[in-house]
Amino acid sequence: MMAVSTLPESSPAKPPVLNLPNMLTLGRLVLAVVLFILLAFDWLATGLLIFVIAASTDWLDGYLARKRGETTTLGRILDPFVDKVVVIGAFIFILHEDLQDESGLEPWMVTVVVARELLVTGLRSYLEGESVAFGADWMGKLKMTLQCIAIGCILFYLGIAKGETYIFNQWADKVLSLSEWAKTISIWGAVIVTAVSGISYAWRAAQLIRHKNLE
Repeated sequence: MMAVSTLPESSPAKPPVLNLPNMLTLGRLVLAVVLFILLAFDWLATGLLIFVIAASTDWLDGYLARKRGETTTLGRILDPFVDKVVVIGAFIFILHEDLQDESGLEPWMVTVVVARELLVTGLRSYLEGESVAFGADWMGKLKMTLQCIAIGCILFYLGIAKGETYIFNQWADKVLSLSEWAKTISIWGAVIVTAVSGISYAWRAAQLIRHKNLE
């Protein structure tokens, strides 16, 4: 007769809360504070460097969390929160009076970005409270990418193309013209995709709520 083990089955070990991906996310929050200080004092070229580093860690922490099997509840909450702080905070600091006239960014544009984030966060909180999955889709990821590109183009135009013209020598005028064009296109692209993304999320949420109420 075979002996039956009475030992409880071991459950998979949970990844530590302060793992490498979450530490990178927290590091991005620290970089956001540094970025805001630089923008407040108009140190735009250095601000561009810090922003590029911060935006890069957004991709890296998610990749490492999946690769190392270290996805945590804290990470799922913290990562999008820090993303919003970095992007919205950068837009707000760019809006201050010394930069707004030349940045091409308008208060209503930042309002669209903030309103979209509040809408999606509210919908996600409600639906997940009702046990309905409401994760990010491809348009939300495209929105984030375009917003980062827009901020990068603004900082490059204001902090490098307009300020450090000696770097480009005889190409300075062409770099200035191209960077201004890229800034304008990227800002409008980000605003349009942000608005469309918000509408898309609202439509998807309405369909999920309707389906749930019909069950």
